[in-house]
This record gives sequence, C-alpha cells and structure tokens, in this order.
Amino acid sequence: MSIVRSLYLIGLIAAFSCALGCSKQDPNRGQVTGLVEVDGQPAAEGAIAFTPIDGNSAASGGEIVNGRYTVAANIGPSKVAIRVPKTVGERKLYDTPDSPVRPIQEESLPSQYNDETTLTFDVKPGENEQNFSLKTK
Repeated sequence: MSIVRSLYLIGLIAAFSCALGCSKQDPNRGQVTGLVEVDGQPAAEGAIAFTPIDGNSAASGGEIVNGRYTVAANIGPSKVAIRVPKTVGERKLYDTPDSPVRPIQEESLPSQYNDETTLTFDVKPGENEQNFSLKTK
C-alpha cells in the first residue's frame, strides 16, 4: 500500500471517528446561546456562568464576545452570573519611562448580575436561547 493511500485512509478514519464522537451530546447538558446587552448595546466582552441551583453539579461558563455567548450547561435551574469589565485607567508594568502599560479594569455591572446574582435560567436538553438585557444603573 502506498504512503499516500495510507495517509488518506488514516485521515478518513480520523474524520469518521470524530464525526461519531462529536455527534454524541451529553444527556445531562444543554447548549445555551444568546445575546448580552448592557444599556441597550451588545457587551463588547465579558464572561457568563451558569451554576446549578441544586449545588450537585459544577458551574459552566464561557466568554461573551460582541454580545454573543455559547455555553454547554447542566440541565435544570441555574443561577446566571454575568461580568462585563470596563477600563478605568492604565498602569505601567515597570517603573521605567518606556514601560508598556496595562489597562486597569473594574466590573461595569451591579452585583445583582454577578456576585449577588438574581438572574436564573432553566436549562433544557438540546438547544436553548436566552438573551439578557442589563442596566448599569
């Protein structure tokens, strides 16, 4: 058997294996997607976490990019915590005149959306969509 044919067969087997393995979904998880808006605008960046209310499973989370997120979360009612940072200044990394700077960030959202969240969502099996429209004041 030629090397080209062997590589082709290995690639075909790998693709078939991935298709079989990737198509199976965890029956205890659902995929949640949605949009996070802050004061009517999509959140540029941030993080979202779904923590099961029953406390029997680990939290699941993901990034918010251009307002959109996708998270594979455990099925059932969850508390939802959302964090959206804002830049409030910058700081030099070193005490030299030509030092690069790092942004100083703080949380832009009130604690009712993160540390003391009042947000909840009941994750169902399969695809779920949940949008959040949050206010900073």
